[in-house]
Amino acid sequence: MADNDPIIDPKTKPTPPPIESPAALSGWQRRWHEIIFEADTPAGKAFDITLLVLIVISVVGVLIQSTPTYEELYQPKWGRTLDLLEWVITILFTVEYIARLACVAHPLRYVFSFYGIVDLLAILPSYLAPFVSGTQALATIRTLRLLRVFRVFKLGDHLAESRTLLKIVKQTRTKITVFLSVIMIAITVLGTIMYVIERDEPGSGFTSIPISIYWAIVTLTTVGYGDIAPVTVLGKTVAGMMMLIGYSITVVTIGIFAAVVLGAKEEKQVPSTQSCPNCLSEDHAADAKYCKRCGSLL
Repeated sequence: MADNDPIIDPKTKPTPPPIESPAALSGWQRRWHEIIFEADTPAGKAFDITLLVLIVISVVGVLIQSTPTYEELYQPKWGRTLDLLEWVITILFTVEYIARLACVAHPLRYVFSFYGIVDLLAILPSYLAPFVSGTQALATIRTLRLLRVFRVFKLGDHLAESRTLLKIVKQTRTKITVFLSVIMIAITVLGTIMYVIERDEPGSGFTSIPISIYWAIVTLTTVGYGDIAPVTVLGKTVAGMMMLIGYSITVVTIGIFAAVVLGAKEEKQVPSTQSCPNCLSEDHAADAKYCKRCGSLL
């Protein structure tokens, strides 16, 4: 080793160079991405607040149009205004959706992301309404877009709890899948048994296996509509056992989630609304400069 060679500490890890997005964004794309996808700047926060207000106005309009007294009280005076307002909001949402596609590196990733699907479903009902009756009521799907309120107003505790909930769902999905599979088999078997026991009894309502399975679902979930009920002693005995099993199912399900909740340790960090323009991942630390998933420069 020469005398002028730099001494490198083996414990010190060199800082990796930033990874640029495969499809580099232009200047206007980055500016619009910061406004549309993030809320750390005044312009981005104003954009999201305006979006939330439009969502609330649109949903309220749909709720009013679904009331029985709408045609009598509201439609004569406010019908055209509500229809025009709905179309204006739909067009604005459409422009916003196209703008989101234009300012990300990979538009298809946004299209098939959770918010991308919700944003698309928020505008489809209005375009389908002239061709398919009743689809306008599906515009209430727009309420899912209000989930952005936690990000816009930086409600850190809510963001942390939402991440914890997602973590719990991922950790328990295998257990829940196996558990639900067993329950579905049990419901099918018990429903069939009740059909065999009660099918010849007048007034019992067990006229087919599908209807008996429906009764088994209602009974096991402890809902108990009462539209179908066994009339024989054996049928009532089986029903009583199913009710007890239903309570056990509730206890087991709560226990599965409780065990994971107690074991989950969510790291507290300052909330940030930064969104990666390359992979669209969020929940970065407030001082993050690079994406935690793909390493792209934020």
